[in-house]
Amino acid sequence: MKVSTNRARYHLIALSVLPFLGALAVDLGLFLALRDRLPHSLATHFDGNGAADGYSGRGAYVGVNIGLAAGLAVVWAAVAATADFTRRGARWTVHAGYATAGLTGYLMAAALFANLDAPDGSGVRLPWWQLAVALAVAALAAGAGALLLRRVDLPPPAPSEGPGAVARLDLADGELAGWARLAPSRALCAAGLALLVAGGALTYVYGWGRAAAPLVCGVLILACSCPYVIVDRHGLTARPTPLPWPRVRIPLADVDRAVSREVKALAEYGGWGYRVRPGRSGLILRSGEAIVVRRSGGREFAVTVSDSATAAALLNTLAEREGARG
Repeated sequence: MKVSTNRARYHLIALSVLPFLGALAVDLGLFLALRDRLPHSLATHFDGNGAADGYSGRGAYVGVNIGLAAGLAVVWAAVAATADFTRRGARWTVHAGYATAGLTGYLMAAALFANLDAPDGSGVRLPWWQLAVALAVAALAAGAGALLLRRVDLPPPAPSEGPGAVARLDLADGELAGWARLAPSRALCAAGLALLVAGGALTYVYGWGRAAAPLVCGVLILACSCPYVIVDRHGLTARPTPLPWPRVRIPLADVDRAVSREVKALAEYGGWGYRVRPGRSGLILRSGEAIVVRRSGGREFAVTVSDSATAAALLNTLAEREGARG
């Protein structure tokens, strides 16, 4: 049965939160069932060889479990609320969420079983192969999420709105103007935070060595989740971070025309970030409003940003002025 777009969105959010609540319920259920066989001081942190090198009480184990699951659930609810509302976008959201829940849930349960019947946590070990099992559980969880996603009736992809209207901004002779705006991506911010949370969970269990990759990736994604876009006498400048470098600059002499239109990150560019496709490239942080510049050689460059209509109109006007002077 067909459902409204809003109702389908709510279903996607609920489906994205479900694995974290399920993992929490399993871990807390195991804790209650095994509590009498656990030492008062649990080994909860392990070095690269699997030997315990950090400990916490039973209450701390429960608190970390609840905080981790609640934090990840909030992050994935935000991702689901802002992600591309297409089959591919929803699939990415659900697969990543279920895999993360499977990975973190298994590691918390594995740490619990490693402490079983130990007089104290000092002699407890969590061998490295447990991480391989955790990755297998994450893959199975992602598959379960894919099956559940089939029950969410997502809307078909929206048709393209065409090339967009070429507009110009009225400026008096000699009048100067510039335009600048931050273009944050809530989905990338949420993804970066999720990686940091997952890295924190791996740090809690295995230490910094095995958590370095998600932590570094989380920091990099957060750093690149708020690009800066400028239109001025230099042309169009797009920077993936508020810092001056790196940047993409299209000078006014290279601008054939600029338009404001809706773009689809997955359908048109194959994903998020700096994308290169046949005949086009772009700094694509989300689906939605973007300024699209056709260069004099025929290639297009797009950057997703709000108020792109003003930016496109100003860029067209400045490019015409530059052409007249040339």
